[in-house]
Amino acid sequence: MIVKKLREQRSWSQEQLAQMAGVSLRTIQRVEAGNKASLETLKSLAAVFEVEITKLTEEIIVIDKDSTTWQAEPWYIRFFLYGICRRSHMLAIEVIALVAGIVLLFLGAEPLSVALPLLAAYSNAKLLAYIDQRAHW
Repeated sequence: MIVKKLREQRSWSQEQLAQMAGVSLRTIQRVEAGNKASLETLKSLAAVFEVEITKLTEEIIVIDKDSTTWQAEPWYIRFFLYGICRRSHMLAIEVIALVAGIVLLFLGAEPLSVALPLLAAYSNAKLLAYIDQRAHW
């Protein structure tokens, strides 16, 4: 859910949001952790943030490349993600590289020809994990 991002944009604490929405602090913590929220909780949060309920339930799958946290990333991270905005694109690249490596392995290709796509899949997975950890999606 996008609740944490909306809360941080407004510089509100979890306690402040809970008080404004009329829910418990624990409820806010659960929602931000990705647990399902009741319809009443979603209605309260939507009213506080002045957004539609559907906005609260959408997944964040696009990198905001204008954000200050993205600009603070090292140049090589931004370079490898140039032109890639969606998480699904990163997953597709990883799967394609992995499948290519496995196919080449079964075809009996040269060891280097097998290793390169597998290394690319591994590198892509590590980069994706890093971006997930830094909450850029």
